Amino acid sequence: MRIAFFATCLADTLFPEAAKATVRLLERLGHEVVFPPEQTCCGQMHINTGYQKEALPLVKRYATTFDRYDVIVVPSGSCAGSIRHQHSMVASAYGEAGLAARSESVAARTYELSELLIDVLKIEDVGAYYPHRVTYHPTCHSLRMTRVGDKPLRLLRQVRGLDLVELPAAEQCCGFGGTFSIKNAETSTAMLADKMTNIVSTGADVCTAGDTSCLMHIGGGLSRLKTGVRTVHLAEILASTEYA
Repeated sequence: MRIAFFATCLADTLFPEAAKATVRLLERLGHEVVFPPEQTCCGQMHINTGYQKEALPLVKRYATTFDRYDVIVVPSGSCAGSIRHQHSMVASAYGEAGLAARSESVAARTYELSELLIDVLKIEDVGAYYPHRVTYHPTCHSLRMTRVGDKPLRLLRQVRGLDLVELPAAEQCCGFGGTFSIKNAETSTAMLADKMTNIVSTGADVCTAGDTSCLMHIGGGLSRLKTGVRTVHLAEILASTEYA
């Protein structure tokens, strides 16, 4: 299958390993991955902070860039959620009926990584090997916007060597929320403290999730406390093999 790859801003600028792992994984499974170089930001940050008009050019660019592809993968439940639930809304709000229709069409072909693997490619065992004790944090947007459900857990359960441990109060927010963590720093820090306490209680070596944004927030806290727990994107685990 020919799959277009939308890397996301955070993967492009701060966490390239998540992007590279997504490509390695899909190519190992026999698919052609295409990276349209004209892609930029999905506009989620602008939309969520009230700058919808400023996001409109980004909505247009995403639709224009990816309209020619049948399947698009995004290694982020948050960005996939924005594309599917916000792009058409923004276009409609500014009288762009044609763009709204095109955005809906492209959004219907846009999948978060675990959705692509299970719903489109019909695979749960991707042949991964990762000999570590791991706990999974289901990010808010992946749960409530993209609605990936238990798909990441189903994939992790098939990874050889991986000891998957349940995260207490898993569905509670980590406190990131984009600019929320800056504008409401004290509340965000308190939420992060609860999340870290639960992660450390599992005895896991690694905390994984499908969003580098939340992993950045959680990983920063775990590092400052010198817990020894690492944060690793789901794609990096699934891309790992015994011989890599």
